[in-house]
Amino acid sequence: MIDQHRAVPGAVAPADVWMLVRHRPAVPRRSTRELAAALADAHGPRFAVWHTDELLFGVRGGRLTLRTLGGMELPAPRVVCVRQVAGPMRDDREVTLLRHLTRMGSTLVNTLDAQLKSRNKMWQLQELALAGLPVPDTLSYATAPLEGVVRSRDLDTPCVVKSVGGAKGGQVFLAPDPRLLREVAGSLAQESPFLFQEHVATSHGRTLRVIVVDGEPVGAVLHTSRDGALAANIAKGGSATPCTGRHPRAEELAVRAAGVLGLDIAGVDLLFAARDTYTVCEVNAVPGWRPELTAVVPAITACVARRLATGGSTGPRPPSSP
Repeated sequence: MIDQHRAVPGAVAPADVWMLVRHRPAVPRRSTRELAAALADAHGPRFAVWHTDELLFGVRGGRLTLRTLGGMELPAPRVVCVRQVAGPMRDDREVTLLRHLTRMGSTLVNTLDAQLKSRNKMWQLQELALAGLPVPDTLSYATAPLEGVVRSRDLDTPCVVKSVGGAKGGQVFLAPDPRLLREVAGSLAQESPFLFQEHVATSHGRTLRVIVVDGEPVGAVLHTSRDGALAANIAKGGSATPCTGRHPRAEELAVRAAGVLGLDIAGVDLLFAARDTYTVCEVNAVPGWRPELTAVVPAITACVARRLATGGSTGPRPPSSP
């Protein structure tokens, strides 16, 4: 499945549509494989899957070039469906490759600007707050020492502590009081900053994920944690219950959040602030989805087809007014 660009041994066929996935040995998630199969059915030999570690790019004779590791030149695809996890992307690696593709004329789904906004949880909050969407109170920092940050008078507890680039519920925990924060500060990895975020107690161990494609909610699932834990992610042992259409106000908020960040495809995680009232926890540019959400893959396949037909001019719908 993932070697679709090798239709003939030793040959690489040009493709109009690519799916770009993480470097090996990372294994694409089930939802990515499902989407790749659907795109292959839709586009046949004009579709290819590439890992980021299979490609070389540069400039030769004043012209931007794209090649395989084996030295075969590749034409830039017309549309690239990006299925890398946005959080771990690095400017001098994956982001540079995406930028190179856009400068060669490829349309990215999601766009590079949307990917950049989404990969940093603080960047997301900045955009969402400025657009007037409800988000938890949050504190972060630039180069201040973490041991000093946790002693700040502006840091309220209890709070949720998370890395700005974390994924799948990793590096997330609930700090009930300042004492615990001071005790653990020295043992936290500090490759990237942390967020100290308001604990929405009414949503402890519960999040609602809404999948949005081209401004339409196409699937929703309630995640519930195991044994009263904070994180409700499946990767952390949580359970998932499909609930598409049961929370229309949440789905409306998710559409607005995806639009603010400019995402063609988004997984919007919402917290239950009160009865039928929601707060945006975070937005994922490369969401996964449950097999029961059968409308997601056809919606993404149609999104890619629209970009292919219009040369990328069709973007996500602008967010509706509050």
